[in-house]
Amino acid sequence: MSIQEVSAEQLAELFHHYHQALAPDFGCTPQSTPESWDEISQPEKSRMVAAARLAILEVASTTKDREESRRYFAKPGTAEWGC
Repeated sequence: MSIQEVSAEQLAELFHHYHQALAPDFGCTPQSTPESWDEISQPEKSRMVAAARLAILEVASTTKDREESRRYFAKPGTAEWGC
């Protein structure tokens, strides 16, 4: 699966799930935030989805920039040596 195939909604929901699941491992105390994605208010969901969308765009552009910067370099084992 590529970054282009990940929806912002899916990423936001998964991030929320793992954030809640890992809280006890990091010594976090139970908070007043809802535990399930369905219990979160619509404005809060919209904010998380917007943040996920921006993160996806940034990762995609960083990946594209990295590929663009390497296009002039030979693939390993294919370079010709000489002057």
